[in-house]
Amino acid sequence: MTGIETILTFIVAAIASLFMTWAIGAGSSGSTPFAPAVGANAISVMRAGLIVGVLGFLGAVLQGANVTEAVGAELIGGVTLSATAAIIGLITAAVLVAIGVFAGYPIATAFTVTGAIVGVGIAMGGDPAWVKYGEILTLWTLTPFVGGGIAYATARLLRDESIPERLLTAGLAGIIGVIIANIGFAFLGPSDGQGSVAGTLGPGLGFSTLFGFDVGRIVLTLAIAAIAAALLWLDLGRNREVGQRHFLLVLGALVAFSAGGSQVGLAIGPLVPLIGETSIPLIALLVGGGFGLLLGSWTGAPRMIKAIAQDYASMGPRRSIAALIPSFAIAQVAVAFGIPVSFNQIIVSAIVGSGLAAGDAGVSQKKMVYTVLAWIGSLILSFVIAFGVYSLITLF
Repeated sequence: MTGIETILTFIVAAIASLFMTWAIGAGSSGSTPFAPAVGANAISVMRAGLIVGVLGFLGAVLQGANVTEAVGAELIGGVTLSATAAIIGLITAAVLVAIGVFAGYPIATAFTVTGAIVGVGIAMGGDPAWVKYGEILTLWTLTPFVGGGIAYATARLLRDESIPERLLTAGLAGIIGVIIANIGFAFLGPSDGQGSVAGTLGPGLGFSTLFGFDVGRIVLTLAIAAIAAALLWLDLGRNREVGQRHFLLVLGALVAFSAGGSQVGLAIGPLVPLIGETSIPLIALLVGGGFGLLLGSWTGAPRMIKAIAQDYASMGPRRSIAALIPSFAIAQVAVAFGIPVSFNQIIVSAIVGSGLAAGDAGVSQKKMVYTVLAWIGSLILSFVIAFGVYSLITLF
């Protein structure tokens, strides 16, 4: 293709990617992070949609590179995705996600994108990336059990009257501090990677290594954890309910940021093989993808926030806190390893787990069955449609 044809083709693919980021912002990254907070009446639906859009944009720019590169280059072997394949894969996934948004069912975005990209890749004659599929399947399989299990255990502990709630909640804030200190950010790492606060600043404290561990990193991690725990301890001491709401909003913000870092790669990853022909830097794709998430969150997320917050469980502050903690942790694991993961799967599993801690109160079993079927169906359907459409186009 000529230079002009290459640019025009990339623009069409970018428009398809923007549609996908809008659908993700409206359905997955935009709706799930603050759904428990809305369910606990800590924030309104509209305000949650506005805030999550901004935080998702920041997460996309600062943490989105790992998953983006994995989706663009690691889901299929032997071939490089063409512009046509990228467009078909993105539109297939976006349409399915959009249908879920307007139907009120949270389609697992990672399932649809993965199925669609693998579908067009196989149709191009590519080889299945079995090792990567194993990593993805492992995380997808463990997420409901690990996330739901941690949420269940945390909610039970918070309901246990023999354990001081103020002390336990402050301890949970300390755990969040440990995670924050060690998650990766683009501005702290090398040009081709990410670095954490503790990993970047810890060695500068002057401590030596001990048994192969960087003592400076450990000290800084513990210091950040202690600060987080102390701040919440003091806040809870002034007013327990207000302190719980503050913690809940902080957790929602962290999950929204993580959603941007994880979900943006699902939309712009298929464009990665094309940027070599256009000399467009990856950061430009991340900014564009973040903007799409922002638009989706602002225009379409309120509907799904309401659906998740009200239809899956009657959430109080303690159960909402229990749901968001594993959601944040699992999302950051996915970002670190570059594994596409569905935020709907993460958050819904955690909401159900925390709801079961109260004796199944408010959990709609019928809704959950439909949701799981939608997850599985979206993976299969996206693969079949993308494979079929690409094969059909190449025939003509």
